[in-house]
Amino acid sequence: MNIDQARTLMNEWTESEALRVHMECVAACTGAYASQYHPGDNDQRERWVVTGLLHDYDYERHPSLEEHPKVGVQNLRDTTDVDDGICEAIMAHNPATGVPRNSELAKALFAVDELSGFIVACAKVRPNGISDMKAKSVKKKLKDKAFAAAVSREDIRIGIEELGVDQTEHIQFCIDAIKVEAERLGV
Repeated sequence: MNIDQARTLMNEWTESEALRVHMECVAACTGAYASQYHPGDNDQRERWVVTGLLHDYDYERHPSLEEHPKVGVQNLRDTTDVDDGICEAIMAHNPATGVPRNSELAKALFAVDELSGFIVACAKVRPNGISDMKAKSVKKKLKDKAFAAAVSREDIRIGIEELGVDQTEHIQFCIDAIKVEAERLGV
């Protein structure tokens, strides 16, 4: 499956523009990490972007912890040529599945998922959006439990720990990855 096919599937299954933007932001971050871990390997970058685009594509239809992302992954296995590594990473991004995050891809997906949503929330309350955002302002907002309260700070912390990166560097890395797509996504 290529990026265009993944985006088409995501759009077929998802009506919510906010959820689409979330998946696009996660894809931007996972794609950036693929470029870091696998420099010059466009096939790996495409796999990682596809994973980001599809990680929540079934959420609107199947939002329960018992179904998401199991239904979407089963659909991928039944109807596409997506490889098992992508399916396992998507399964592992939801801790309720019990699937361990053993691959770089699974760890990166988990580490950017909640954080990318939080970064977008931060951008929405800033006069210049994401254009001049720095990790320092995101870290400050993370301490405010009332701001974007649905975002799991614990998942963000665990994701950074599992990925083995510095918190400030990871936040800035994700900000910078989303900035590349900001105009297209309206962030």
